[in-house]
Amino acid sequence: MSVSNGASRARWHHPQVICSTEGNAVNPIGAVLETTDAPAHARGYQRLLDFAHSHVPGRRCWALEGTGSYGAGLAAFLEDAGERVVEVCRPKRPPVRGGHKTDMLDAIRAAREALATEHVIQPRKRGEREAMRVLLTTRQGAVHASTAAINQLKALIISAPDDLRAELRRLSRSQQVARCAALRDRPALSVEHRMTIRALRLTAQGVRHLQAEARELENELLALVREHASGLLELLGIGPITAAQILVSWSHTGRFRSEAAFASFAGVASIPASSGLTSKHRLNRGGDRQLNRAMHTITLIRMRLDPATKAYVARRVSEGKSPRDAQRCLKRNICRQIFEILERRNQPNAEDLAQAA
Repeated sequence: MSVSNGASRARWHHPQVICSTEGNAVNPIGAVLETTDAPAHARGYQRLLDFAHSHVPGRRCWALEGTGSYGAGLAAFLEDAGERVVEVCRPKRPPVRGGHKTDMLDAIRAAREALATEHVIQPRKRGEREAMRVLLTTRQGAVHASTAAINQLKALIISAPDDLRAELRRLSRSQQVARCAALRDRPALSVEHRMTIRALRLTAQGVRHLQAEARELENELLALVREHASGLLELLGIGPITAAQILVSWSHTGRFRSEAAFASFAGVASIPASSGLTSKHRLNRGGDRQLNRAMHTITLIRMRLDPATKAYVARRVSEGKSPRDAQRCLKRNICRQIFEILERRNQPNAEDLAQAA
């Protein structure tokens, strides 16, 4: 934990408290006033809160690193206690190789990073958002495991005995999975043949189980999205997985100060790269890459299926932009549309449904 009892700039009008598992009281100019540490459980969290009450009375703001992982418990405890919590990114490491590294030094760096930050970040909420996040993560694991199992099945088919390989190679992937899952041992065959059949059957049954698990998780996500943001599903190109990822990254109303901040977080706000008489922008490779992937998926679907989007891209190209630049403009407009719907948290109007921007 790092604790600051003042403001780093004029924008702060109340004491600042910056926290992690190690504790430091830091003044507005970054000097360490007091330090402490506490274990990561409920009594340790209470000890940190008592430390803050003792050294920084009055209004406080806690800045935590890793609120979505190791700092999640402390963030939830502080919010339940009525404390204001903001999130800081991983503190910058010393540029010199071989520099000192301890948890206490990391906490001090995090405190100073928060004091120097122009725009603080609100941590993501838990509740329904966290429910969607764990379902998304588990489904992604099931999909990846299913893909690996299918690749393993195809490798087994390639190296299988000739008669078995000839029987399976002409089938489609889904037919191969179904056929291998139904294979039975034949005592009259050689041990190689019998063991290959057993391996094919177990691998195919694993594929089917993982695919069923992914479908079940997708249905759970669909129910949650319909309950909390059904308006997203009305937009072309947005399905339950994409909508859930958008909600997980967005979290809650008011987390982003503006639509531009949300676009920057999604990695769809291009970065100025002009020089002299040349005026151009370059691709933003930062931000939440999972959210950026969701925006990219929506863009590709609309460019293929939506007449209004096709006309928009054609107009941008006619203005002199390259197809990729036109796609980036479209992605930015889609991000703006989604942000407005999320902040309103109601059904989109007819104009929203009719166009991509």
